[in-house]
Amino acid sequence: MSCNTQPEQLNVEIFETSASGNQLTSIKPMVNDKEIDTLPIVRILPDQKYQTITGFGGAFTESSAYLLNKLSKTNRDLIMKAYFSEEGANYSLCRTHMNSCDFSLDQYSYTPTEDKELKDFSVKEDMDDLIPMIKEAQTISKDGFKLFASPWTAPPWMKDNKEWVGGKLLPEYYPTWALFFSKYIEAYKDQGIELWGFTVENEPHGNGNNWESMHFTPEEMTDFVQNHLGPKLEADGYGDKIILGYDQNRAGLKEWVDVMYATEESSKYYDGTAIHWYESTYKIFAEDLQYAHQKAPDKYLIETEGCIDAQVPVWKDDAWYWKKEATDWGWDWAKEEEKYLHPKYAPANRYARDIIGCLNNWVDGWVDWNMVLNKQGGPNWFENWCIAPVIVDEDNDEVYFTPLYYIMAHFSKYIRPGAKVLGIDQSDADLMITAAKNPDGSTAVVVFNEGKTAKQFNLWLNEKRTSVNISAQAIQTIIIPTK
Repeated sequence: MSCNTQPEQLNVEIFETSASGNQLTSIKPMVNDKEIDTLPIVRILPDQKYQTITGFGGAFTESSAYLLNKLSKTNRDLIMKAYFSEEGANYSLCRTHMNSCDFSLDQYSYTPTEDKELKDFSVKEDMDDLIPMIKEAQTISKDGFKLFASPWTAPPWMKDNKEWVGGKLLPEYYPTWALFFSKYIEAYKDQGIELWGFTVENEPHGNGNNWESMHFTPEEMTDFVQNHLGPKLEADGYGDKIILGYDQNRAGLKEWVDVMYATEESSKYYDGTAIHWYESTYKIFAEDLQYAHQKAPDKYLIETEGCIDAQVPVWKDDAWYWKKEATDWGWDWAKEEEKYLHPKYAPANRYARDIIGCLNNWVDGWVDWNMVLNKQGGPNWFENWCIAPVIVDEDNDEVYFTPLYYIMAHFSKYIRPGAKVLGIDQSDADLMITAAKNPDGSTAVVVFNEGKTAKQFNLWLNEKRTSVNISAQAIQTIIIPTK
């Protein structure tokens, strides 16, 4: 190419969400001018292929389902379509809870009666709220979505402390607890809901003995999976169900994958590793993610829960979600030497930074926590208030789509299951960028500008180029069509 020849124009569609008010708003590429050749470069490297995307989504919780039941049909439909339709966020990977969790109205188990054969197993607790919400999502979703379930605890009668909170599963109940998983698959299947898989235990380190929990060491969980859960599901014809180990903060990842994937036998029934983000408000723990991938490069590495925790939602004030005013549990409770991991931060920044950082470090799925909460950040029987992307006032039948909803959609709507994460070369280190090639041949590039000034850059794919302007405090998804 001679120095006087302009490169061929790269055809793109650009969608932006910003502190200035854009909400997945379509914007135009920059008009060429004499300064364009001096702009920073973002180059997509299509020959550098990384992980295959499993999906993006959120969790079906009793709290969210209960709130939807309180709304008018118009607003319920609005929210469900916003999450699951092609026109909306088009969620593709979702979670739910087995037995109760903190985002339940009270504590319950599907097997309240002590009986090793679980003859009274019933999901009747889910029939009024959770199951209808999931089935409605299935009806709306054109492509369907993968659904996995996580237990916060076994029923107290199976545990050494006989309590909902803390304690360990008694070894004599390992076979019974494995049977519980199998019965859950069957019960949900009877309701027309196919499970994709499970995490073995939500937060096996516990949660400070606050709400439903059950403790495992890496060795105990691996024993349960290797000798009980995996063989039981296989024997019952459910050997295709995915089993994800760990399911807690990334800082503890190395210790767990060392045990989970120590031998062929220990790793046989593990399909991957589940992680949460609560260890820090901004640190990605890239080294730990890279380590987990190298330990099991052919297995899943999925962020199964993240939310703005320990925070009451701010109602109908988009600007707040872009300001560094929010705090998390560690702001008050972290050890002095770990306080640096928990500064004040902007909720919008946290979602955008974390998802891009995860995708650039081998994570193949990212699942938000509650889809819907109320103005208090509940309901939650423990009063453990949090923020969801969609907030409702159930008493007045009002709905607020926070900026977090649009940020989730920048990924879930445009990076589809089966996409391959691609390499990126960039000259502006202040931009956070990831890219993926979708199964339909299109390429999605997500760019986050955390700074307070707008930026411009040239986007290159092969020998084609376009020039892009991104607003201050903004996230963009740039779609490069197949042709």
